[in-house]
Amino acid sequence: MHDLRALRADPAAFDAALARRGLAPVSEVLLARDEARRTALTRLQELQARRNALSKEIGQAKRQGTDSSTLEAEAVSLRGEMEGLQAEANEADAAIAAALAELPNRLDPSVPDGRDESANVVVHEKSARRNFPFAPRQHFELGEAMGLMDFAAASKLSGSRFVVLRGALARLERALGQFMLDLQTGEHGYTEHNVPLLVNEAAMYGTDKLPKFADQSFVTTDGRWLIPTAEVPLTSLVAGEIVAEAGLPLRMTALSACFRSEAGAAGRDTRGMLRQHQFFKVELVSVTTPEESEAEHERMTRAAETVLERLEIPYRRMLLCAGDTGFGAARTYDLEAWLPGQAAWREISSCSNTRDFQARRMNARLRRSAGGAPEFVHTLNGSGLAVGRTLIAVMENWQREDGRIDVPPVLRPYLGGLETIG
Repeated sequence: MHDLRALRADPAAFDAALARRGLAPVSEVLLARDEARRTALTRLQELQARRNALSKEIGQAKRQGTDSSTLEAEAVSLRGEMEGLQAEANEADAAIAAALAELPNRLDPSVPDGRDESANVVVHEKSARRNFPFAPRQHFELGEAMGLMDFAAASKLSGSRFVVLRGALARLERALGQFMLDLQTGEHGYTEHNVPLLVNEAAMYGTDKLPKFADQSFVTTDGRWLIPTAEVPLTSLVAGEIVAEAGLPLRMTALSACFRSEAGAAGRDTRGMLRQHQFFKVELVSVTTPEESEAEHERMTRAAETVLERLEIPYRRMLLCAGDTGFGAARTYDLEAWLPGQAAWREISSCSNTRDFQARRMNARLRRSAGGAPEFVHTLNGSGLAVGRTLIAVMENWQREDGRIDVPPVLRPYLGGLETIG
């Protein structure tokens, strides 16, 4: 959510920020609505003052036994006019709020210009890609050949974009989630949470998933939403709260199932596990002071990178351009893992600083001292990591020519010492 005062102060800068995302200017329309609202409220205050005076005059007339009918008629007329002005102000307020809710966050100046992912910038690349003496296979070829990855069975149960994992692959996916949680809680200071998978509309709105992304999420018949990421319940824990500065930063993590309709993804990644309606992810969320949020963004991204380094997966960090940065983010780093079966880099984590964008929507604030005025916190979120995509990266990077998969050494304690699958 945007601060209307910032729009009033510099409408040209506000429109310029939207233009970086390819959006048309809105300041003229919004300021006109704001002016109409303020005019209505000013007139309403004037009428309220007159109505208060009338009330005294009517009372005085009655005490003196004089005719008050003219005054009472004026009071009735004022009441009707005031109700109309209040309705006008409320309508303008709602229109402004609805328009602001549809506008994305303002981008950080460091975000490069560009329309799509082709303009993203490589920040660094870590770990050497393996030179396979054979043609590496994709994860679904490996998994299906072992009989441990079954898309046909999942389709019979649920339709497309689902998978059934069996045996050692199911155990490997579970091990990955546990390893990530242990790393993020044990070394990076995140507190583990077990969160609801169903949330209300307010939680989805506060984390900028509604109204913009309603078509990309699943909603139940009673109005609850299946979470697209644990970012939603974790960040919403501070909704409506005033947190003491001494309690910041809050660092929270959760391993949860996530649900996405993948609207608009028809024909993309139809084979395999890359784009699923249901998947597991370890989410990282931070709530911090405005002056610490940039350092926290770097810290969070490094926490996600550490997972890939421990698994010995080649990866690179990307700074997303204006056209590829998500709706709620001021700046985003994507981590992309190298998938030798595809011979391509694919996103495996996205770490974003939303600054006070979400905090304004959910009214999450901090107080620096007793009696001090509250101010909005900054919120950040990132994947630490997407478990299914990490499973894909492990399978493709640790595959053998005979179709077996070596277990990365860091995972072997989670698999009872198992070194090879298949």
